[in-house]
Amino acid sequence: MSQPSIRRLAASVLPLALLCACAATRPLDPAWRDALSAQPPTALLLLGEQHDAPEHQQWEQATVQWLAQRGQLAALVIEMAEAGASTEGLPPTASEAEVRGALRWPDEAWPWADYGPVVMAAVRAGAPVLGGNLPRARLASARRDAALEARLPPEALARQQADVREGHCGLLPEGQVPAMARIQLARDQSLAETALQALRPGRTVVLAAGHQHVQRSLGVPAWLPHGLDYKVAIAQAGQARTAIEKEADYIQKTPALPARDYCAELRAQWSSVPAPAATPASAPAAAAAP
Repeated sequence: MSQPSIRRLAASVLPLALLCACAATRPLDPAWRDALSAQPPTALLLLGEQHDAPEHQQWEQATVQWLAQRGQLAALVIEMAEAGASTEGLPPTASEAEVRGALRWPDEAWPWADYGPVVMAAVRAGAPVLGGNLPRARLASARRDAALEARLPPEALARQQADVREGHCGLLPEGQVPAMARIQLARDQSLAETALQALRPGRTVVLAAGHQHVQRSLGVPAWLPHGLDYKVAIAQAGQARTAIEKEADYIQKTPALPARDYCAELRAQWSSVPAPAATPASAPAAAAAP
């Protein structure tokens, strides 16, 4: 075999070798594996998580590895880094420090210990990892952009605004709700645009984000072109809500998390905001999004 042929062969097998060596491959839940295997590769696979559920990041890692091992992974788009940040140009051998630098990783918001394994699974497979979240520099303009609301039908927009209220435990002044909902819409638009730019024939772009961002009726799918082949899978800790089940092609059920009063924590942070007369004992939605 000629030297150029040997070099090409080495380049083709290196990503898979690194994927196998860098971290233990996580097994897929058999039902999820069967769901992935039962159809040709979808162009875009939206994975929705609850951010404080470690099993959800493990599920994402296993999914990325499964697709990569079959040569089906085109790219990984993540909510956890801003649009414009990317590992493109980094080799599969890049260090975690190099990857974090390329993605401008905000560890204070998204602990690398939680998301590093998902990201590095894609890097080791030779697939680019792309930040998809709305850049901070665009937050102010998104708050004022009422045109964003036209993307959703009235009932979906009302749900989006209700989710903003619930996610802030009723502490957000009502006058700020529409602006915060517009930011969510702009984030979904940014994630969608990033994913569309990463599409590759015959392969799958994986988008990992909070489950509110991937719901069919009000999330990223609202910004996708008609006719695009995509699938939505949402992980749920404990009992899945009926409303969530209607938003996905597949529900990945994981164990319930210990009870935690997110609203009490949020009130402590917003100590200058008086608590409402009636506050729910816990509010998983506060941890399930931005």
